[in-house]
Amino acid sequence: MKRLAAPLSAVMLVAGCASPDSGATFSFHSPGGQVEIFYDEAERAPLPNFGGESLMQPGEHINLSDFDNQIVVLNAWGQWCAPCRAEVDDLQEVHEALGGKGTVLGINVRDYNPEIARDFVTDNGVTYPSIYDPPFKTAVNLGGVPSSVIPTTVVLDKQHRPAAVFLREVTAQDILTVTDQLEGE
Repeated sequence: MKRLAAPLSAVMLVAGCASPDSGATFSFHSPGGQVEIFYDEAERAPLPNFGGESLMQPGEHINLSDFDNQIVVLNAWGQWCAPCRAEVDDLQEVHEALGGKGTVLGINVRDYNPEIARDFVTDNGVTYPSIYDPPFKTAVNLGGVPSSVIPTTVVLDKQHRPAAVFLREVTAQDILTVTDQLEGE
């Protein structure tokens, strides 16, 4: 097992250094363990399209491509998570501020009873959509964002390239500062 660790680490290091011009998709990295990471436009690469079942509309599917040419604020959350409960009003504020220019897209993780998560959404007046993904398989499509860090918020530009990653609770102002810049691009 230890013999595989070094080659795997080397492969991951090389993969993480791929240039956006190489046609590679986005690969997450957290230099020095930062909890806020911002990417210049030249550093960004698109995420692959992904999707999953809607939390609030079981049987319906939500895809990232449903929001083409829009800013998307991805937020991995769970009703069991205290920081997630604290930031939900801020995320709703961001969703409303984006209007037709974008959306917040929740990814509900580790809530193995969807009714509890649905009650949380209803009780908090959340109007933005959420994908129901208890095992957080979506993390693979987010360039390897650490699936153990909840909440995680990734702000995507209109081409669905990560512009900012927050590995902590966010405020509306944190996100609106980024989205305002992205609107001007």
